[in-house]
Amino acid sequence: MDLFVREAQIDDAEAIVNLLNPIIEAGVYTALTTPFSIEAEQEFISNFPRQGIFLVAVWREQQKIVGCQNVEPFATYSPAFAHVGVIGTFVDLSHRRQGVAKSLFPATFEAARDKGYEKLFSFVRADNAAALATYLSQGFYRIGTARRHAKINGIYIDEIMIERFL
Repeated sequence: MDLFVREAQIDDAEAIVNLLNPIIEAGVYTALTTPFSIEAEQEFISNFPRQGIFLVAVWREQQKIVGCQNVEPFATYSPAFAHVGVIGTFVDLSHRRQGVAKSLFPATFEAARDKGYEKLFSFVRADNAAALATYLSQGFYRIGTARRHAKINGIYIDEIMIERFL
């Protein structure tokens, strides 16, 4: 699959929602539980932190967004955490295991370094082995398990904490 990566734009909101909502509705890949509206995604993109990074992977042949990855500041209440970003990765359900996430990571790492990040951190659902394997293949490593960290539909889910130094 021939992909290119670029910054997300407000006009991408509908395509991003069309990618995210089926992932959320599947209920097994993310701790997000509420589907997004196009308007909410437009607002998210418009108000994205200046220090943040929000990239999309576009399938060149179809001109279709098939993945997105973002980094937001870990905490804004203290400059002590300014070097840490929280990363999230989402791949269209019909394009998993086709190199979409792999195409996003190098661009995100470069942009993160350019913005002064030294470390990226994330939580991955413990029952999402494919996502964990993807992150580990990109140099992330496990730092612990947050037990019963998410509660979705009355069921507790552990989350694996991971990080990568840039």
